[in-house]
Amino acid sequence: MNQSYSRIIFIIALIVALGGLLMGFDASVISGVVKFIEAEFELTKLQLGWSVASLTLTSTAAMMIAGPLSDRFGRRSVLRVAAILYAISAIASALAPSFIALVIARMIGGFGVGASLILAPMYIAEISPKELRGRLVSFNQLNIVIGISLAFFSNYWILQLGKSSADWVASLGIAEHNWRWMLGLETIPAVLYFFGLFFVPRSPRWLMMHGQPQEAKKVMIRITGEERAESELNRIQENIEQDKDRDSGSIAELFKPAMKLVISIGIVVAVLQQITGINSVFFYAPMIFEQSGLGTDASFMQAILVGLVNLVFTILAILFIDRLGRKPLLTFGVAGIVISMSVLAYGFNAATYEIKQDDIEALKLESDISAMLGTNYAKSADFETALLEYVQAEEWENKRQDILNASIELNTILILGAILAFVASFAISIGPVMWVLFSELFPNRIRGIAISFVGLINSAVSFIVQWVFPWELEVLGSSTTFLIYGLFALAGLIFIIRVVPETKGKSLEELERTLVK
Repeated sequence: MNQSYSRIIFIIALIVALGGLLMGFDASVISGVVKFIEAEFELTKLQLGWSVASLTLTSTAAMMIAGPLSDRFGRRSVLRVAAILYAISAIASALAPSFIALVIARMIGGFGVGASLILAPMYIAEISPKELRGRLVSFNQLNIVIGISLAFFSNYWILQLGKSSADWVASLGIAEHNWRWMLGLETIPAVLYFFGLFFVPRSPRWLMMHGQPQEAKKVMIRITGEERAESELNRIQENIEQDKDRDSGSIAELFKPAMKLVISIGIVVAVLQQITGINSVFFYAPMIFEQSGLGTDASFMQAILVGLVNLVFTILAILFIDRLGRKPLLTFGVAGIVISMSVLAYGFNAATYEIKQDDIEALKLESDISAMLGTNYAKSADFETALLEYVQAEEWENKRQDILNASIELNTILILGAILAFVASFAISIGPVMWVLFSELFPNRIRGIAISFVGLINSAVSFIVQWVFPWELEVLGSSTTFLIYGLFALAGLIFIIRVVPETKGKSLEELERTLVK
């Protein structure tokens, strides 16, 4: 393919994929906020989980309507609306006077997340030549992880900035309103995304399906050159002609016998991507690291490291996805998730608990727990039972997690290594590959509604995982929680090896003929 045309497609794909950056930032910025809003709004663990998961709840609804809306009004138009919703959410979240107001603001952003999460990869797949499609669609996942990394970094930066004695820092109230600044920064990339979309053409496949062949030809010539444009448009038109005698796209069609293979793969991969706990790590990273005995600053710094590893291995996935193929990356990565989650479960299970004099002074407890000094407990349950004999009920409710974090003794290098290995395994496999598969598996005429459907399932599972994670840590403990994630990954690995086909190097029309009987 001519280098100048490749450059044009790359630029268009990068602009559209900025929706992924906003999604990653919007979803992960809450990781730095939870510690502060829990205290300010006096939240329970389930309320805390709700503050994180509420965004995903509305993104789930948005996924169901974004595909059909984009089929009617165009991918680009709906993405512009998503950019506006991101900006409104960022401003409203930063100014939220109450927990309810914050949740509503986050839910507004969820509509933007749901729309951009499925439409950006769909659009990129529709303008991409088959030899570059895997790499270009993966740009969306790359931008998601860049957004996650930016959120981790900006949270840490604002935390450190709040310690500055500079007059302008004090005048802006960064120290006392740090979490509000963390949330409000998203306004900047949201505005840039909105204006960037004006430089993006409409999808040629969408134009062809809506009876605008001349407009489609102009776009295709711009991105592929005149010679290749003709053959691509002929193949698209042939596919549209074949679909004329079939039913129009609907949810019911997804469950017809011909769709059994592709919809099964879509559902299982959608569930697997979230049920292995990736968003628990991204959205609660500082909380997890604080449970390892690290302080606030150190836990925020470790979260930045998680973001950087995620970024590096996503780039590697983009480099290899069109060389090695989708299935090898999935197999290797999900196997890595199984191993790393098993190590995490072991590491937290091997933890011991012991109160030291320095811990008592740092915690500033009203209750006298000096009788527990020098006693080492092999299980958190035994440690908590002993504490309840000395700590008053109200103080226990408010400072339980702080006491556990201060007294835990475990192999922090092992825990950090396992978390980074998990993130790396996810980033090189099911993170980007899922969206590539979604953009390839389904027939052109129902691609919008099909991706909406599996995206809804993905988002619904993500919502549940995020919502219950603080409760799981409190009730089940870290070890059992991560073991459950590992078992789900093992089941997914078996499915990938036995069922998922290789899709690299084939046009969307070729894949439809092969996979949809």
